[in-house]
Formats: sequence, C-alpha cells, structure tokens
Amino acid sequence: MKSDQRIANNVSGHFECSAKRNVSRNVRKAFALFSFFILPFSLLAQKPAIYHVVVVGVDGMSPDGIQHATTPVMDSILKVAAYTFKCQAVLPTSSSPNWASMIMGAGPDKHGVTSNAWQPNKQTIELECEGTKRGGKPSGMWPTIYGELRRQKPNAIIACFNDWLAYNRLFEKGVVNRQRDANLLQAASHKGYKGITKKAARYFKKKQPDFMFVHLDMVDHAGHHDGHGTQAYYDAVGIADQQIGKIIRAIKESGVAERTMLLIVADHGGIGHGHGGDSPEEINVPWILTGPGVVNGELQVEVNTYDTAATLAYIFGIKAPECWVGKPTIEAIAQ
Repeated sequence: MKSDQRIANNVSGHFECSAKRNVSRNVRKAFALFSFFILPFSLLAQKPAIYHVVVVGVDGMSPDGIQHATTPVMDSILKVAAYTFKCQAVLPTSSSPNWASMIMGAGPDKHGVTSNAWQPNKQTIELECEGTKRGGKPSGMWPTIYGELRRQKPNAIIACFNDWLAYNRLFEKGVVNRQRDANLLQAASHKGYKGITKKAARYFKKKQPDFMFVHLDMVDHAGHHDGHGTQAYYDAVGIADQQIGKIIRAIKESGVAERTMLLIVADHGGIGHGHGGDSPEEINVPWILTGPGVVNGELQVEVNTYDTAATLAYIFGIKAPECWVGKPTIEAIAQ
C-alpha cells in the first residue's frame, strides 16, 4: 500500500519520483497545472461561489486500484480533497443501478433501475415521483440531477461525455446541451476514453459548462477481462489517472479553476473477474471532492453513492426533490 511519505513526495517533488516510474510527459504537465488549480483552496475558510462542477466517473475503479496503481494526479488530489474510500454502492453492485443511484439521489428500490437491462418508460415498480424532460413534459423516470438543474436553472450549460454507451439512457431526454458517446471503433477496442477525454476537455475550454459529467470505462473492462487486482487492472487505473489530469488541464486553461469543483467517483469495485455482490471489495468505492472551499481530509461520516446527487444540488444551490433519499455531504464543504 502507498505510504503517506510517497503521497507527500508526489506533491512536493514536482514529479521527480513520478518520472522514475515512467509517468507520461502529458501527465507531468497536467500535475503542474493541477498544483496551481487546487493548492490555494485549502486556505479558504468559507464557502465560495461555485459556478462549475465536473464529475469524472471511472467505471469499476476500486480504492485498491487507486492505492496500488501509479496515480500521481489522484495522489496529489487526495492531499487537498474531502474523500472517502468507503462510499457505499447500492446492491446489486452493477453499473446501471449505481450510476442511476448516483444521479437520482435514491436506491434501486425507489428509482427502479435494478439491472443493466433497465430501459426508460419500462418501469417494474410504481414511482413516487417523476422527473421532467426539457420543456416540462414528464420523463417517465425518477428525477436526476441533470433534469433538476435544467428545471431550476433553465440557462445552465450541461454536458455529458460517456465512454459506456448505455449511460445516457439514465437521465431525462433533452436536458443536456451536449452529449457525446465514445467513438464506436475506439469503444470496440476498449479505448473509447481517448476520444471522450479529448471531446470533454475541448468542450470545457470552449463553453465552461455549469455541470459536466465524464464517464470512463477502461478500468471496468480490465476488471472483467484480466481480473481485479491484476497488473492490467492497475495499469487501467493509471490510464484513468492520466485522463483526469487532462480534464484538470482543461479546467485550468479555461480560466475558471477558482470557481470549479471536481468530483471523482466510481460505480462499484470488483472481485475476481466480476462484480454484483455484497463483498467490501465490490461495495466500497472512492468518493473524492476537490476544489475551492473543500474541507481537506478523510471524511468521518458515512457517504452513500446516492448522496452524490444531493451534494451536487447543494453545491449548485438548487432544491433537491423531496423523494430523494440522499443527503448532501456538507461535511466536505466549508460553511
């Protein structure tokens, strides 16, 4: 496991040790930008005005992956973040139920997304409440942070770039300004992250969206193909770390870093070549929030994946629907 000294060296050594581990030149540049982007914010004593939130969701990335892979960007972020490695995923620990819970503020027993076979308007349970499409029409699905942000802030710029082609069915139609899937050929070779990261970075620099979600899928593929805890799995986590560095570079170059929060999350972990069960390796996932006004350190409160939507609503200053079960993790943010 990584020691505190190793993490400290990543922050203060300006990548001297990272270079020895053959970290790419692009990631070293991203780290340098990251240092200017985030380090001053640990000194803030009150909640600042936040106008932009970027969520990077890494499918299948476990705490073990971060702790054992070469992750200089995330190592540095953890020094200036509110985080937990014990955020609780929902059961089953499959992708659709957990991504849905993350953006819907409730568990599968409420929103009805119980498996990867779920489709909109084909609910198997009666919904207590329903989201709205752009224009106010009923969505036929549980309300999400995308739809609520659009409904309460009609002029918000919202974007989603997803490496997993099924992700975009989990939020209301028409509520995002820009949605892009991975290139089909790249996705077929499990390298969809290349185009997704490039598109997301370019869009952020051009539009500075209020809310941008970036989904990366390479880690989950490595877990299924090679196995969780293998070198191939850790290598995939390292690639995800590089993509996060590129997103940070885009935030810095856009000129709005001092008004931007970054949240790194995962839907589930894994064990062996799969996931779906209730083992700690599958349920515990990273939840890492960094940016201006974040209270640095490991969170000492319970965090559930469905608390994410409520936390985002709190940051944006919008009202969470009464049917959401999740609560904002206010302990992560200066009051």
